[in-house]
Amino acid sequence: MRARALMAPPVDGIAARVGAVDWGAVEKELDARGCATVERLLAPEECEALALLYDVEDAFRSRVVMARHGFGRGEYQYFDYPLPEVVSELRTALYPRLAPIANRWNTAMGIDVRYPEAHAEFLARCHAAGQVRPTPLLLRYGPEDYNCLHQDLYGEHVFPLQVAFLLSEPGRDFAGGEFVLSEQRPRMQSRPEVVPLRQGDAVVFAVHHRPVQGTRGTYRVNLRHGVSRVRSGQRHTAGIIFHDAT
Repeated sequence: MRARALMAPPVDGIAARVGAVDWGAVEKELDARGCATVERLLAPEECEALALLYDVEDAFRSRVVMARHGFGRGEYQYFDYPLPEVVSELRTALYPRLAPIANRWNTAMGIDVRYPEAHAEFLARCHAAGQVRPTPLLLRYGPEDYNCLHQDLYGEHVFPLQVAFLLSEPGRDFAGGEFVLSEQRPRMQSRPEVVPLRQGDAVVFAVHHRPVQGTRGTYRVNLRHGVSRVRSGQRHTAGIIFHDAT
């Protein structure tokens, strides 16, 4: 049995927890701000088990040291297939809740792409286009580490929403390290959004752009996300991205 299978957290109840979320409220927050928080979607033991996977080499396909590429400071690793069960379950359960929002947004923005109901169907579309590398990832930050504002675009096929889970507890495991969004509006200065999270909380947010209703109709705003400077301790995050990479 592979090491990561031994360390994978239990997945009982993930689908039920996702199903119990007030997705109408999530949708309203996404429409208003481009992000929405879901509290305690993962249990503390699930967060801790996921964070421990960071040191299991055969769980990942690649590792990125941010400073080498000008991305910030800290590092992250992309999971390899087969994904840990909890990551796969989250991807499968969250996608169909977000696909209707993604389709409505594309309609509003005049984008022809539509997303199927099941994540497996969307992955088949990615893989047929050569996007076959898994994109869910774990990120680890230490003191003075940060993540520059960016967008997670990995190929032609991009699902417009993604989800990040904070695996560490602020005030206990680390200080600083806030999740940050920046929204670039046409002919206006960018609008920042700091999203407070606790261990096990999820933040759903726009990958690239979202529709905004203006006085003259709907227009697009571009979003980027990042993490502010960690002042002390160690911060772990899991990222659930629904499209695969080339």
